Amino acid sequence: VRREFDYLVPAELESSVHEGTRVKVPFGPREVMGVVTQLLDESPHGNLREIIKTVGGQALVTPPILRLVRWIADYYCCAPEVAMKAVLPAAVRKEEEGWRERLFVRALPVHGELPKLTKRQADLWNIVEEWRELPLQELVRLARTTSSTIRKLEDKGLVSIAPQISERDPYGKEHILPSQPLELNAEQATALKAVIGAMERLAKPAGDEAKPEGDSVFLLHGVTGSGKTEVYLQAIAHALGQGQGAIVLVPEISLTPQTVERFKARFSHGPQQTLVAVLHSHLSAGERHDEWHKIRQGRARIVIGARSAVFAPVEPLGLVIVDEEHEHSYKQEEAPRYNARDLAVVLGQQEGAAVVLGSATPSMESYYNVQRGKYGLLSLTERVDNINMPLVRVIDMRSAGRKEKGISIFSPQLREAILQRLEKKEQVMLFLNRRGWSSSLQCPDCGFVAECPNCSVSLTYHRAAQQLMCHICGHVEAAPNKCPQEGCGNAAIRFAGLGTEKVEAALAKSFPMAKVKRMDSDTLKRKEDYRRILGDFRTGKIDILLGTQMIAKGLHFPNVTLVGIIHADLSLHIPDFRASERTFQLLTQVAGRAGRG
Repeated sequence: VRREFDYLVPAELESSVHEGTRVKVPFGPREVMGVVTQLLDESPHGNLREIIKTVGGQALVTPPILRLVRWIADYYCCAPEVAMKAVLPAAVRKEEEGWRERLFVRALPVHGELPKLTKRQADLWNIVEEWRELPLQELVRLARTTSSTIRKLEDKGLVSIAPQISERDPYGKEHILPSQPLELNAEQATALKAVIGAMERLAKPAGDEAKPEGDSVFLLHGVTGSGKTEVYLQAIAHALGQGQGAIVLVPEISLTPQTVERFKARFSHGPQQTLVAVLHSHLSAGERHDEWHKIRQGRARIVIGARSAVFAPVEPLGLVIVDEEHEHSYKQEEAPRYNARDLAVVLGQQEGAAVVLGSATPSMESYYNVQRGKYGLLSLTERVDNINMPLVRVIDMRSAGRKEKGISIFSPQLREAILQRLEKKEQVMLFLNRRGWSSSLQCPDCGFVAECPNCSVSLTYHRAAQQLMCHICGHVEAAPNKCPQEGCGNAAIRFAGLGTEKVEAALAKSFPMAKVKRMDSDTLKRKEDYRRILGDFRTGKIDILLGTQMIAKGLHFPNVTLVGIIHADLSLHIPDFRASERTFQLLTQVAGRAGRG
């Protein structure tokens, strides 16, 4: 529906209907949910129907987000309702409240002597007295008892048992040690001063002189390991000090755990203490509901997440950071087809917030905007603590492959370098941007190649699942034992090319003593798998981490001293006008994971 509809506000609802309020309205023969987008004194239409009722207490869509919705609908040529659905998560749009209630046991004040208790009841009371308040199920687990025993304490007037809202925190079970601000080098200090200067100018009351865009949007061009994150952290601390909030966008969900850990460590204590909310697609519906409401209620003033986090209702907003701004994953593939980096710039302009676009390999568009004077340029040309940039060697696999039978996966130089690192107890990252076992299935007799019926691209063979899969549309079919071409039936059908599955098997064969872990979307089935694998790698439980582009950027592991890129020119052959640009960005980012100690 590409238009808005007018409704009468009944007298009894006048005080509760505002811009952004969710309401229930009659629409034809149905009753539907809607959002109030504007309040008018009169309407050009006659015979208006009345709003039935308001839904929820607080207006969920803030006026700034409403402005952004209108801009998205206009710029990206989509219906306002499509833009609105992108802004409000499905878990938040529901009519009924999505809070989880659990029974909590609370210790009551004791006047005089304790009533007579059995030994089990006394042990139970000691736990409750120590905790003062805890969930009933948690107490049952700790005391190894039953709820009926706990109810007996309630009967004696020692505890109360009542339902209470229990928030689902995706990082609630993690213990994070606090961190302190680090000393900045000269380039970092210059960059921070420029960002803080912009925030202070933008915080001035309306009516001051107009501010050019270059004063509020910055491209932070810093080499890998140059300390961009520390600049972000100290800029956010300044925003919090001014009573403002911040949004931090990261391109990969795999980057979120490490980023959240660093931000929570910095802002979980001290004068700028605040909750850090997380928004991305790997959260459960309940977690997304609770995290979103934390932001809306103003309890979480820092939001970290993938592209949809740009819609977080942070008020007032002081700073928007887009890390790895060149990443194409900021582009939404279905309507509304927005680019979160561009929306961040628009949001900053609308809200009077500073915007920092950070990258070691900036996109062509952002660099062009710097040259035109639309963005300010902040450069970090050296790694922190005078650490050298990694030495990069390019190996011609045509000559290396002649000495080995079959497809050569590792060059002799890479094989030797891995052995040296394993002997020194250092860690290795190997990168191949293709999952699966083989990239195609071919028949040498008739020339048949297994193709996707929807996309006309070759299907990738996944050995563990014995399936052929299309990595574009998700089409899956069973892998044949012989050529499926009519009239052929050749049993010598072969799998060509390689993927991370095959490289993992080759690593296990070549380095049997090493602990190898593969990290791609096939191995990461559960939402906690990201944190578990990266946590194991950080603590040294994994020697070699093999993965696709999710390990290529933003991760910081000081013990990684070697990065191997297998088939480095693979992405050059993708039919995309940005292929060469993206290949350069990816290779630079992967190489930047090495030597960060």
